[in-house]
This record gives sequence, C-alpha cells and structure tokens, in this order.
Amino acid sequence: MADMPVIDYEKCDVCGLCVSACRCNILVIIDGRLAVVQKEKCDICSRWCTTCEDLCPRQAITCPFEVISEDGQ
Repeated sequence: MADMPVIDYEKCDVCGLCVSACRCNILVIIDGRLAVVQKEKCDICSRWCTTCEDLCPRQAITCPFEVISEDGQ
C-alpha cells in the first residue's frame, strides 16, 4: 500500500479544510505547514474515505491506491 495521503507542498496553501475533515486525525498543521502524522491510522481505518483529497481546493492532496474488483478486472 502506498503512503496516504500524499501532499504536494507546492500546491498546498495550508487552508486547513483537510485537517478539519480528516476522520482519522492524521492531518495536522505544524509551523504553518500541513503534515501527515501516524499514516498507519489511515491505512487501517478501513474507510478509505479520500475526503481530504476531495475537499482540497488546490488539488494538493492525493490518495493513491489501487482498486481491484472481485472479478479481477
């Protein structure tokens, strides 16, 4: 599993929308910069919500993971 979420710091303006929406509480702002803490919480939360990615107005967050259907396609 790839580390999630991935932050593009060149795009991020630290608006905080992702921090307030993160149900796993892994996104925080430290010293004026978005940071991901305890990524394993996102990996094991079983929600795979991608809310942070969906909410980011600057598309600075991506949640890369591979979707595999039950029939293998």
